[in-house]
Amino acid sequence: MVRCGAALLRKYSNFIDDLRVYVRGGTGGMGYPNLGGEGGRGGDVWFVARERTTLKSIREKYPQKRFVAGTGANSSVKALKGEKGKDCEVHVPLGISVLDDDGKQIGELNAAGERFLAARGGLGGSFATNFLPCKGQRRTVHLDLKLIADVGLVGFPNAGKSSLLSKLSHAKPEIANYAFTTIQPELGKIMYADYKQISVADLPGLIEGAHANKGMGHKFLKHVERTKQLLLVVDISGFQLSMKTQFRTAFETILLLTKELELYKEELVTKPALLAINKMDLPCAQDNLDELMTQLENPQDFFHLLEEEMIPENTLEFREVIPISTYTGEGIEELKTCLRKSIDEQAEQVNEEYRKKKLLLLQTSKEEQMNRS
Repeated sequence: MVRCGAALLRKYSNFIDDLRVYVRGGTGGMGYPNLGGEGGRGGDVWFVARERTTLKSIREKYPQKRFVAGTGANSSVKALKGEKGKDCEVHVPLGISVLDDDGKQIGELNAAGERFLAARGGLGGSFATNFLPCKGQRRTVHLDLKLIADVGLVGFPNAGKSSLLSKLSHAKPEIANYAFTTIQPELGKIMYADYKQISVADLPGLIEGAHANKGMGHKFLKHVERTKQLLLVVDISGFQLSMKTQFRTAFETILLLTKELELYKEELVTKPALLAINKMDLPCAQDNLDELMTQLENPQDFFHLLEEEMIPENTLEFREVIPISTYTGEGIEELKTCLRKSIDEQAEQVNEEYRKKKLLLLQTSKEEQMNRS
């Protein structure tokens, strides 16, 4: 079993991707039985997606993590219809899934301005309620954050993901020569000459068994879900987590990463993927690369060299394989170009599918109109 030290957990806790909060809609106002007046409805609690907001800032600003909407106004002689209570709006980051206490997803906020009704206010007192007000909805929910990025960097610890992010973008992740270099997700943006931007998420290194939540597997893997594409970063010389664990070649590393993604969520291996072969400045790197390229051409021919449990059901098909060195800068510009091309092609494919869907709907609508006439 892999254990994470207290220092690692403390530092990871600076980045919060799950927050449990209590929400309660406002109570309705009293009715006025003598004149048949209705009390105002209680206010609602809304989650509203807003850029440059974090779960950490919510926790710091509202340490009690309680959000209660206003009470509806009572009916009176001057105002038979009481005013609605004040709504409570909670600004949350983009990429939030709202889960109930049983872990069931009840809402999702992915774009700035999107709103989710977290707790509805109670009805005001009226004839139907014997002029007594109703209490608002109350419940505890989880705000689960999954980073939204164009590209997600995936690899084992010390593959060079943090160094690559610093070369590709203006992000400045902590970089060191030890296994768990990245202990919290980092976001960077690649800037192009025509002002195009591509967001890149450096996800903390996986280990074997991450799908089963070994290490901090689920905390890391869930951030892969909302990235549009994957960029696997692999050390050409192979990988070994510690002296007690088995050494893995670059080819084995790719299969293991694919297997971890597949076991966590099968759809992840259907995402468009590129492969960056890092540390090409090392001795024998070119010989290792030649061998790896042969293996990647027909991976099934080499499955017999591996344990059966290591072999994924489906292998990733890489759009591009780019040899790089974050130390010398070799291949970095080519990688930027390949990422841009791949993202643009995916966007065009999505647009084309949207156009086809709209055209089909239009044709169907015309046919229905002709059949009616």
